[in-house]
Amino acid sequence: MVRQLGELENAIMTRVWQWNRPVTVREVLLDLRSEREIAYTTVMTVLDKLHRKGWLRRERVGRAYRYEPVSSREAYTAALMNDAWATGDNPAAALVHFFGLMSPEQREALRDALRVAAPFPTDPAAPDSPESGPESGPGGGADTGETGSGPAR
Repeated sequence: MVRQLGELENAIMTRVWQWNRPVTVREVLLDLRSEREIAYTTVMTVLDKLHRKGWLRRERVGRAYRYEPVSSREAYTAALMNDAWATGDNPAAALVHFFGLMSPEQREALRDALRVAAPFPTDPAAPDSPESGPESGPGGGADTGETGSGPAR
C-alpha cells in the first residue's frame, strides 16, 4: 500500500509538471483513469497530502482547488532520495546497494553531479572549503577528485 501511494504521488506530480499549469482534481482523475480505475476521493486525498507536504500550492477557484508545483521535478526527486536514504540504519550500505543498481549511464551522471557539487561543501568549516584559507581555490584545494567528505568515485 505504501509503495502504491508513493507511485500514485509520483504519477500525479509528473502530470502536474508536464501540464505546467494549475490543475484540478477532476483533470488529474480523468487522465489517471486512462491507465487505471481510481476514485475521485483518492486523487483528492493525494493532492491534499502533496499540498500539506509542501510540494503543491493550491488556490480555491469556485468550489474546487487548482494545484500547481512549488518546486522542480529535480528538487522533488532529490528530497525523495534523501528521505529514502534517511530511513535506513546504515546509510553507507544503502548507498553501496543503490550504486550497484545503477546503470553505467546513471553512474556517469553521478560522477558529473559530484564534479559540479564538489566546489560547494555544505560545511564551511570543512578542510577543503574555500573559507578554510587562501590556499584553497574554488575547488577546495588540489584537484584530487575528492571532497571534504570522501572520495568522489
